[in-house]
Amino acid sequence: MTAKVLEASKFKGVLRRIARFTRSRDDAEEFLQSAFIRLIEYRSRHAVENEAAFLVRTAMNIAIDESRRRKVRDEPDAPMELLIEIPDDQPLQDEVILAQERLRIVSDALARLSPRTRDVYLMHRVDGMKYREIAAELGITVSAVEKHIAKASMLLTERFQLR
Repeated sequence: MTAKVLEASKFKGVLRRIARFTRSRDDAEEFLQSAFIRLIEYRSRHAVENEAAFLVRTAMNIAIDESRRRKVRDEPDAPMELLIEIPDDQPLQDEVILAQERLRIVSDALARLSPRTRDVYLMHRVDGMKYREIAAELGITVSAVEKHIAKASMLLTERFQLR
């Protein structure tokens, strides 16, 4: 049946084009076989002017559909043994709960600070500013910055010790 549909010389060229697209000769042969079946079905109802082009386009469409199906099914390309060894960087649920609790404690403690002390502490700890930069920006002394940082640090330490 193949000889009737496509000459042997054209068959190799079609197969090469599909193999370049799919990057696998085995896959290309499978997709080409499926394309032949579709061509035969299609020819029973319609005229086909360029069978080689029909086969290449159909095989590529089949390859694309198969790729989409694999993604939807999320089939792993690697053996399951290799997937088991992949570390999961996500924190455990109890770690998330502990982190949320620590965040709540810090938020509560920061809310108890005066606005100036809170701003100084956040400028240093969150924004990474140096004491002299904070002092220059707020128009206070470096000593005052040190006192605000110490006050905030002591309150946070106290809150975590009470926990």
